[in-house]
Amino acid sequence: IADPTLAEMGKNLKEAMKMLEDMSGGPSPENGIQNIGEQGHMALLGHSLGAYISTLDKEKLRKLTTRILSDTTLWLCRIFRYENGCAYFHEEEREGLAKICRLAIHSRYEDFVVDGFNVLYNKKPVIYLSAAARPGLGQYLCNQLGLPFPCLCRVPCNTMFGSQHQMVSFTSGLILKKNKIGRLTLSYFKTSYEATRTAAVGHTDKIGRLKELCEQYGIWLHVEGVNLATLALGYVSSSVLAATKCDSMTMTPGPWLGLPAVPAVTLYKHDDPALTLVAGLTSNKPADKLRALPLWLSLQYLGLDGIVERIKHACQLSQRLQENLKKVNYIKILVEDELSSPVVVFRFFQELPDSDPVFKAVPVPTMTPSAVGRERHSCDALNRWLGEQLKQLVPASGLTVMDLEAEGTCVRFSPLMTAAVLGTRGEDVDQLVACIESKLPVLSSTLQLREEFKQEVEATAGLLYVDDPNWPGIGVVRYEHANDDKSSLKSDPEGEKIHAGLLKKLNELESDLTFKIGPEYKSMKSCLYVGMASEDMDVAELVETIAATAREIEENSRLLENMTEVVRKGIQEAQVELQKANEERLLEEGVLRQIPVVGSVLNWFSPVQALQKGRTFNLTAGSLESTEPIYVYKAQGAGVTPPPTPSGSRTKQRLPGQKPFKRSLRGSDALSETSSVSHIEDLEKVECLSGGPEQITLEASSTEGHPGAPSPQHADQTEAFQKGVEGAESLR
Repeated sequence: IADPTLAEMGKNLKEAMKMLEDMSGGPSPENGIQNIGEQGHMALLGHSLGAYISTLDKEKLRKLTTRILSDTTLWLCRIFRYENGCAYFHEEEREGLAKICRLAIHSRYEDFVVDGFNVLYNKKPVIYLSAAARPGLGQYLCNQLGLPFPCLCRVPCNTMFGSQHQMVSFTSGLILKKNKIGRLTLSYFKTSYEATRTAAVGHTDKIGRLKELCEQYGIWLHVEGVNLATLALGYVSSSVLAATKCDSMTMTPGPWLGLPAVPAVTLYKHDDPALTLVAGLTSNKPADKLRALPLWLSLQYLGLDGIVERIKHACQLSQRLQENLKKVNYIKILVEDELSSPVVVFRFFQELPDSDPVFKAVPVPTMTPSAVGRERHSCDALNRWLGEQLKQLVPASGLTVMDLEAEGTCVRFSPLMTAAVLGTRGEDVDQLVACIESKLPVLSSTLQLREEFKQEVEATAGLLYVDDPNWPGIGVVRYEHANDDKSSLKSDPEGEKIHAGLLKKLNELESDLTFKIGPEYKSMKSCLYVGMASEDMDVAELVETIAATAREIEENSRLLENMTEVVRKGIQEAQVELQKANEERLLEEGVLRQIPVVGSVLNWFSPVQALQKGRTFNLTAGSLESTEPIYVYKAQGAGVTPPPTPSGSRTKQRLPGQKPFKRSLRGSDALSETSSVSHIEDLEKVECLSGGPEQITLEASSTEGHPGAPSPQHADQTEAFQKGVEGAESLR
C-alpha cells in the first residue's frame, strides 16, 4: 500500500474525530468520548484502512493479509515469550476458548469429522473449569460445542491463600474419578485472573504443576488473565512464566495498551493445519485475516519500548498502592506475596482485640451462624459504600467493586485494564490513599454506633428496628402508627405518608446525616434509612427526634382528618338551618309580599325591617354560630383559643454553629467557645453593676432638699456602688 493512501486515511480520520469532539464538547467521561490519543487513532485507522485494502486485487490482497497476520503473530509471540505459537484474533473474548475446545475435540476424537457426535456416546468428553472462571463461561462453551452440561466439571480453588498445591490435588482426584467411569478428559481451563476468588485478586496458582498433571493425562491446558501481561517485562515470576508452556492462552492487548476496537488474541501451539482449519482457528478469507490490522498498526506505532513502558507503569501503580495501603489501619490487602501482580484487591477490615465480637469484621467461633452471616453482610455493605465513594472521589483510579466467595465484597484496583485509557498517574494513587484514610473514621464510627442505635430504637415506643444487613448506614427504623397492621407485609399508604413527611422534616434540620426512605428489607412497608455517622453523633437525640417528629406528623394528620369531618357536618347543618330561616322569613313577611308587583307596592308603603340572618362556622371551636352579632356590632367574635400544636421533641441547647444530633465537644475548641461566651456575660454583668448605682444615686439626690448632705440611704447606696465596682474589676 502506498504511503499517500495511509496519510490520506489518517488525515480523514483526524478530521472525523475532531468533528465528533466538537459536536459533543470534547473528549471527556461526561459525554462518553475518551481521549484515545495517537495510538488510539492508529487502531481506528486500521478499521478504515481494512475497507480500502479489501478493494485490492485478490492476489495482492492475499499476500498482504498473510503478511499482516504473520507479522502480528510473530511480534506477539516474541513480546509475551510464547515460542512457535499461532494466533487467532477474535472480537468476543470467549470465542477463542470455544475454538480451542473444538480443536481439542478433533484432536482426541479422530473420527469426529466423519461420525460426528456418535463418537462421543461411548466416551463423553470432560471440560475442567476453574472455579475462578467468569460466570456463564461453561454454559457458553456447551452451547457453542453442542455438549450437555454434565460434560463440565468445576475444580475448586484454594481454600486459603498460600496453599497453592491444594488445587492440584483436587484436579488429580477429579481426573482419576472421571477416568474410572469411562470419561475422556478433553481440556482444562485455568484462569489467572477472573471475577471470583483467588484469581480475581491477582493470585496465580501453580501453573507449572498443573501443566505436568495435564501432560500426564493428556489434557489440553488453557490460561488467560491480566497477569499474562507481565510476560513482556524483564522480570517475571515463576508462576506466571510457567504459562508460556501451556497449550494456549487468551490475551486482551486492547485494554492493556489503551487501544480501542482492538481484538482479543488467543495464542496456541498445534502442528496440524488441517485440524486448526476445521476448528475455525485459521481461515483462508482475507476479511478474517484483516482483523489483525488494527493491532498491527498499533504495535508498530508503540514499538517494544512503548508496550513494555505501559505495562510497567501499570504494575508500578499497583505496587505503589499496595505499599501505601500496608501503612493504613483497618485496610486488608488480600494478596501481599504477589510482588509483580498488576492487581490490588483490598477491603475495610476492623478488628479490635478488646472489642465485642459484633464489632469485628471476622466472626469468632462463639457467634451463631445467623450472627456470622449478618456481620458478614454488614461489612460487605460498608465496603460497597467505600468503593462507590472512592470511585466518585478519584474517577481516574478506575476502581471496581467485586464480590468474592470467601472474603466478601472488596475493592479492586487494576490499572492494567484502565490506566492507559483513564490516564492514571502516581498522584492519583496518592489521592486514592488519602481518600481512604479520610473515610476510615466514618466507617469505624458507623460500625460501632450500630448496636447503640439498635438499643435506642428498641427502647423507644412507637419505633421498630429493621435489620437490613445490606444498608451501609447506622440502621433502619420504621414508625408504627396506630392503624399499622404488624402482621401484614403489604404496603401501607398511611405509613408511607408519615415517613415521607418525616424525611422532609429531618432533611430540613441540615444535619450531617443522610436520610432516605424505601421499602423494608423483607416487606413492602416504608422505612427510614439512616446513613453513615461520625463518632460525635448523639444517637439518643437522633432516635428521640425521629420518634417525636413522626408522632407529631401522625397527630397533625389525624387532626386534619377530624377537622375535615367537622367541617363537612357543619356545612350540612348550616344548610338545614338556612333553609329553616328562609321558611320563617316567608311566614313573617306574608304571602302578598312574595307576589312580584304586589310585593313591591307593599314594600314601598310598608318596608320590612328584617335582620340579615346567616351562619358562620368556627374552625377552632368546631361549632356553628349565627352571623347576627357581626351585623349588629360590626365586628367578628374572638372565638375560642386554638389548641397548641403537638410537639414531643426535646429542645437541646446547642453552641453557635453546632449541627443537630451532635454531642457537645469536650476538647479545647469547646472550652474556648464556652470561655468566650462566659467572658461576654461577665462584661454585661459589669456594665449592669457600674450603671445601676449611678442611677440610684441620682434619684436619691433629686429627692433630697439638700444634695450636699448625704442621707443614710444615700450612704448605703454609695457603699453598694463601691462594692459593685470592686466586683466588676475582679471580674475583668
